[in-house]
Amino acid sequence: MVSANAELAYNSKIEGDVVVSRADAVINWIRTSSMWPMPMGLACCAIELMAVGASRFDLARFGAEVMRFSPRQADVMIVSGTVTYKMASAVRRIYDQMCEPKWVIAMGACASTGGMYRSYAVLQGVDRILPVDVYVSGCPPRPEALLDALIKLQEKVKREPSASKLLTA
Repeated sequence: MVSANAELAYNSKIEGDVVVSRADAVINWIRTSSMWPMPMGLACCAIELMAVGASRFDLARFGAEVMRFSPRQADVMIVSGTVTYKMASAVRRIYDQMCEPKWVIAMGACASTGGMYRSYAVLQGVDRILPVDVYVSGCPPRPEALLDALIKLQEKVKREPSASKLLTA
C-alpha cells in the first residue's frame, strides 16, 4: 500500500541502464501526457474551445492537441455549450462509446448548470447524464480557463490508482 506522503507523479531512480518506478506512477504519467479530447461543441463555447487549439494558447504543451472526432480514440470529452434534451441522448451515446478510462470536462455555464436557459428544452447541467470531472465557469469561458481545467484534470489523473484497476479487471 502506498503511504499518504508518497509522490504519485513519475518519479524514478536510475540504476545503471534500469529505471525503477511504480506502475501507477508510470501509467498515470503516460495518461496525463497524452490526453486526447473529444470536442462536443454544442454552442458558443465551442469557439473558445477552438481557440485553445490555436497557436496562441497551444494545447499541445499539455499533450492534448490531438482532437479526436471518433469516440473510440478519445479519452476526455469536453462538453462546451448548451445541452438540449434532444442532444442529450447523442452526447450520452458518444460518451458510452469512449474507451475506459475516460473523463469529462463541462465547459461554460450552460454545460455546467444550463446557464441562462431555464426552459423545457435545456438540460440543467450535463452532470445529469454524465459524470463530470472538472467544471469550467464562464459565459463563455476564456481559453485560459479551459487550459486550467485540463491541468486540474491531469492532477486528478496523477492521483488515480491505475495499476490496481488493471489487476482487478
